[in-house]
Amino acid sequence: MHDELTVPAVQQAPNNPPLRVKAIADALRVDRATVYREIAAGRLPAYRVGSGRGTIRVPRAAFTQYVADRGIPTSELAVAL
Repeated sequence: MHDELTVPAVQQAPNNPPLRVKAIADALRVDRATVYREIAAGRLPAYRVGSGRGTIRVPRAAFTQYVADRGIPTSELAVAL
């Protein structure tokens, strides 16, 4: 078994917590299914938290890079980065 556990992402970067799929969908004004498709296609890096189905989180840096690559102005987003 593992002797040490990794520190949760929120504790690693308390001022920069990862984003939930719903927050990204709201920010981009798209359906959550669109965000899940982008993650499944590998265009938006994400990781799963928890056991079983768990929940998906996207690092803010990855989301920032995603919108920059697509030329989406951050002023148009509904969340602060």
